[in-house]
Amino acid sequence: MLMSLEIIPIITNKEIKKGDDLVKIFTSSYKGLLDGDVIVISQKVISKQEGRLVELSGVIPSLLAVGIAAEYEKDPRLIEVILYETKRIIRMENRVLITETRHGFICANAGVDESNLPQGFASMLPENSDESASNFHTKLQEITGKKIAVLIADTFGRPFREGQTNCAIGVSGMKPIHDYAGTKDTFGKTLRITAIAEADELCGAAELVMKKTENCLFAIIRNFDFNPSDNTVKPLIRSEKTDLFR
Repeated sequence: MLMSLEIIPIITNKEIKKGDDLVKIFTSSYKGLLDGDVIVISQKVISKQEGRLVELSGVIPSLLAVGIAAEYEKDPRLIEVILYETKRIIRMENRVLITETRHGFICANAGVDESNLPQGFASMLPENSDESASNFHTKLQEITGKKIAVLIADTFGRPFREGQTNCAIGVSGMKPIHDYAGTKDTFGKTLRITAIAEADELCGAAELVMKKTENCLFAIIRNFDFNPSDNTVKPLIRSEKTDLFR
């Protein structure tokens, strides 16, 4: 069945601090939650709430960080934070560090970011973004009684393509991938390898209303027929064996 989706930005006008009750903030900002809604939360919101911010003035860079910073014209303290969050450096070229995070994500600068923060601060990815999504999902369902899904979104670059798009780094309540393998296309041919990254596509759609310069912490995607599941983000992470870029 074809769907007509609705994407609703939730503006809170609140600066999130460590320990804030995000579910309470959400429910006080929006009262019309429906069964089947997908809530997309900005990664920066989760990182702030979980205290995953670092003040760069307190960071002592290693010799490795100083060396990389000199070559790439970056703050060595910021490089040190990136290295701390990095499991492995994949590429260092054109002033860009592509790393594998401790979560298994391949992204620029291990997800460390200085945007939408006071001067001199950087944010790191949540320690466990699936757990963060699950905690929000469970509490919101208990309060509202609605059957929902929750995604945590962050901005990633893409091989072969310019520009960035929001991707899911935390999933709760839905299958992140819709696998069409074994089904028939419109000409009756059997599909073999088509698997749509629905969680990523939903996060990308949410970014169209959340933007980067607005104080939009959440977005609701309505009328999307997701497949309920206790899956996590892990099915979206390509293994090293099948990753042509590592």
